[in-house]
Amino acid sequence: MRFRKAGKVTDNLWYLGREEAGVYIYEGRDNAILINGAMSFILPDVLEQIKSFGIDAEKIGKILILHSHFDHVGIVPYFKRTYPGIDVYASAPAWKIFAMPKAIEVMNSYSKLSAKWWGVESALDAYDLDWRDDITGITLAEGDKIELGGVSLLILDTPGHSNCSITAYEPERKIMFASDAAGIPYKEFCFPSMNTNMTQYLASLDKLKTLPVSYLCGDHYGYITGDEASRFLDLTFKEGVRWKAVMEDIYRRHGGDIDAAGKAITDYFYKQMPDYFIRRDILEGVFKQMLKFVSKNI
Repeated sequence: MRFRKAGKVTDNLWYLGREEAGVYIYEGRDNAILINGAMSFILPDVLEQIKSFGIDAEKIGKILILHSHFDHVGIVPYFKRTYPGIDVYASAPAWKIFAMPKAIEVMNSYSKLSAKWWGVESALDAYDLDWRDDITGITLAEGDKIELGGVSLLILDTPGHSNCSITAYEPERKIMFASDAAGIPYKEFCFPSMNTNMTQYLASLDKLKTLPVSYLCGDHYGYITGDEASRFLDLTFKEGVRWKAVMEDIYRRHGGDIDAAGKAITDYFYKQMPDYFIRRDILEGVFKQMLKFVSKNI
């Protein structure tokens, strides 16, 4: 079953934010962790939900970034600057990206464009949400664990959506935080967001499919529970194979013209998912990136 509203997922785990972008707070005995950073414009929602759900923000001692895209790191600067003692975790490739001035410029620009597109930019004026070089933290790799006291998160490398993508897995309750590496559960669809490397994306899904899942906690359009959660990785894999074939076909039909094929695949996408949360110009750029991979591997 799919859930898209903020609220309690299971014991000591909450989904916060909005339907199109959310974060999770998972409490252990010793402290709590904020998983994902979402889009900057959800911050007012998250702060209100923390109060209304009775969550102790002072207990948040860790932030886990699952990958470095702008729509997954937006509220990290607020929490790190408001609570300087928080430890921020990310993969080595993610920290490399966060050290690049151009990457930070793009992240901040896309965050502002998205807030404007959703008509909420004025709500963010009171907060310092820009990424700068003051955010540093701890590097994670395959096999590492984050301990919260009675809760342990296993870290897995799952590239393909991005080079820096990682997944967190809690084996006791079979909870998976895979971000976009597991697919995006838009309405009744599943979109396999194979942004960087389609081969790696499908390989990462093969890896994740070996783990039992009762709660699949996505960053966009909420979380999935029960039998559907256990089947969703298989669905994403099948959709990934289908989308790869669709993109190869469109690339061929446009004679290898990436710009023309990018526009065509974007048109195809929005006919199925007309109110998807990403601006068209941003998503078209993503599809062109994917088509460059197609052009080298077709």
